[in-house]
Amino acid sequence: MLCLFSVSCQESSLQEHVHRLFSREVTRQQVVVPASFTPASARHLSSQLDSVFNYFHKKRGFNGAVLVTKYDKVIYEGAFGYADFYHKDHLTTQTAFQLASVSKQFTAMAVMMLQEQGKLSYDDSVQQYIPSFPYKGITIRSLLTHRSGLPNYTYFSDKLWPNRKAPMTNEDVLHLMEVYQPKIYHKPNTQFDYSNTGYCLLAAIVAHASDMPFATFMQTQIFEPLQMTHTFTFSSDLHAPPAEVATGHTGSRQKRTTDYLDTVLGDKGVFSTVGDLYKWDQALYTDKLVKRETLNEAFTGTSMEKKKNEAYGFGWRVCQLDCGDPVVFHAGLWHGYTSYILRNPKDHSALIILSNLPNGSLRPLKNEVQQLLYPAPLQQVAANKQRKVASARPVKASHRSQKKAS
Repeated sequence: MLCLFSVSCQESSLQEHVHRLFSREVTRQQVVVPASFTPASARHLSSQLDSVFNYFHKKRGFNGAVLVTKYDKVIYEGAFGYADFYHKDHLTTQTAFQLASVSKQFTAMAVMMLQEQGKLSYDDSVQQYIPSFPYKGITIRSLLTHRSGLPNYTYFSDKLWPNRKAPMTNEDVLHLMEVYQPKIYHKPNTQFDYSNTGYCLLAAIVAHASDMPFATFMQTQIFEPLQMTHTFTFSSDLHAPPAEVATGHTGSRQKRTTDYLDTVLGDKGVFSTVGDLYKWDQALYTDKLVKRETLNEAFTGTSMEKKKNEAYGFGWRVCQLDCGDPVVFHAGLWHGYTSYILRNPKDHSALIILSNLPNGSLRPLKNEVQQLLYPAPLQQVAANKQRKVASARPVKASHRSQKKAS
């Protein structure tokens, strides 16, 4: 179901809000709009996007809200399906979703803001803020870039948390680590290993360094200044979601209930809408929150040994598309929600997809849309096909590989 489909040479009310919000900014990163990007070409692209999203909704079961921009303009915005399959409440573009791991970029922003304020340094040890923390050699930078080697709290808490009906906090996670000291995965700063625990710790460090609860910092220092009025962090008081919050579901459309892990913040726990994430995207082209130099470091990334074509910055994955454009992106999956945001600074475009039905449709959907938004040169397409054909050919195994396989 398409709830909103619009493209116009006039700014939408959402775009007008963004213009008003940042009109006073002295430093805003500009982009040159080519003559080829006309209202007619924007309408044509919007029509193509509408066809893709409707196909995936009707044929592949996609259920969620989407927003696509080009040269800072919203060219497509829509919602498909239900906020709650039991009550048949329809989604709208004002519906909030759990962002899952897309929340990490907000945690990283909080750290960057405190670094600029002189309240912490990226190379500080965790013990400078949490003296009782038992693991040595881990810095804030290690946590930001997933190189801490710490065990995943969502796994070890299954065995160590005594009362599953009691909500767990970030301080509770710290207490479990101090008391039981679960074994690390690897030594700090030796390799990339995606870590929810690291971002849980970052949220605790933000609270210590700012002298305010993490959720309060998020609300007062990020969400309110950017007028993200439909964005908030999960709370144990949120027993029943507000009317404009999507219910998480299993892939078979059964309602997902919250549990004791939902109240741990930093690695997840932010709820938002596609419109508010557009405001967030636009804020990152300004110095509203942090300086340009600070953001450049966050978007540069450190290597990911197992993915040669991808790196990780501060709360963002970094890669190059087949068309050659460098982009930053992140995906999320948690308790019945999936999320995806991609930003291309070359043309100030963004792809935002939020879903409350993790049925496997999001990955092929975002791939299809990205191919439409960022078509690769014909030479690159041919090279990709050749690589696929080559990889599909049977290769005669060596004696060594045959022995290993047996």
